[in-house]
Amino acid sequence: MQSILTLIRWKNLILIALVQALIKYALFESFGIDITLNNWQFLLLVLVTLCIAAAGNVINDIYDIETDLVNKPSKVIIGKQISEKSALNLFIVLNVLGVGLGFYLANEIGKNGFAAVFVIISALLYIYASHLKQTLLIGNIVISALVAMSLIIVGLFDLLPAITPQNQQTQLTVFKILLNYALFAFIINLLREMVKDIEDIDGDYKAEMKTLPIVIGRERAAKIVFICSLFPLFGVIYYLVVYLYKQPLAVGYFLIFIIAPLLYFTIKSYTAETKIELKHLSNILKLIMLFGVLSLLLYPIIL
Repeated sequence: MQSILTLIRWKNLILIALVQALIKYALFESFGIDITLNNWQFLLLVLVTLCIAAAGNVINDIYDIETDLVNKPSKVIIGKQISEKSALNLFIVLNVLGVGLGFYLANEIGKNGFAAVFVIISALLYIYASHLKQTLLIGNIVISALVAMSLIIVGLFDLLPAITPQNQQTQLTVFKILLNYALFAFIINLLREMVKDIEDIDGDYKAEMKTLPIVIGRERAAKIVFICSLFPLFGVIYYLVVYLYKQPLAVGYFLIFIIAPLLYFTIKSYTAETKIELKHLSNILKLIMLFGVLSLLLYPIIL
């Protein structure tokens, strides 16, 4: 059981469930907007997201066996603790369950066309693992967009169907806040993917992948990470100055838990070279993502 939990990346799944719950119960409820999903339907949405995300993690590990044997041999699960056939069966079961429940949920809220979102996400996760991950930046962008989609999908199912001419402005205002968080998640995850590519360059090179550090070199790739890290740093500062400057609690939280770690990451990324330093940067980005998610708890307090 422990090997299966590790394979599906249970910690990442908990983070997805947490951010979706905070979007609905901290962000949406704070604004008192009209919503579509009751508690049971929302639980289904979370379950669907987790099933498809878990399936994506499994298929990713199946295609990463060769590179993982070089980059992190002690953490390889498939072929050691779980057979490749069993992992593939788990991938199929999770996908069928996720997409099937997705169709049921879409039908429940009278938006059958929304079910296509789950099919597309599932297909993209497979294509990412089998082909796109090996390409220059495209794989990084696609997987980061899918991470952002795990946030947007709550607004898609809970906000948009409840829009009326009377509440349109309020609904769209909250949806824009959600899009800002999704954009933040996209950029932070993209940075992390780029850092991981630099960290895993040896195994990726052996597998003949065309990642950014392989194509342009480790040092140039590190400099691009440094430059890209400036975007979320200045973006969060802008968001703070424009939207939250009248809220001391929010200002303090963002300065300490998001802007300071981002600044630290930016500085460290300029000189990071060893695997230990790159792993440290990756963990910093995980913390920034977590603190970004937890900032949703501010809305019930400041509104």
